[in-house]
Amino acid sequence: MSAEPDHTPSTTSTPLAPAPGAPAELLARLRTSARAERWVVAFEREWTAALEESRRTFSLAGLYAVVQDWQGRVAHASAVDAFITSGYDDSDAIDMAELRGRRR
Repeated sequence: MSAEPDHTPSTTSTPLAPAPGAPAELLARLRTSARAERWVVAFEREWTAALEESRRTFSLAGLYAVVQDWQGRVAHASAVDAFITSGYDDSDAIDMAELRGRRR
């Protein structure tokens, strides 16, 4: 008999848990950002929807995903701004939805 588990838990379906204060810290950062007018409203809308889903499903995965998505947006905002102001032409970009459709 082996002491190894017969399965490996999947971490791809459930995001890693953010720090307990991460949502409040994130909201504070959003409120002081240049995009506060749009981003605070959008974050609160997504957070409220994830909170309702969490209450129905007893899963925190949706809340974790909202925090991680917004942390990514905040972290990459300056790079996006730099790209937009640099005048780079992205007209040759590939639509990811189209690309995913080709693989199926």
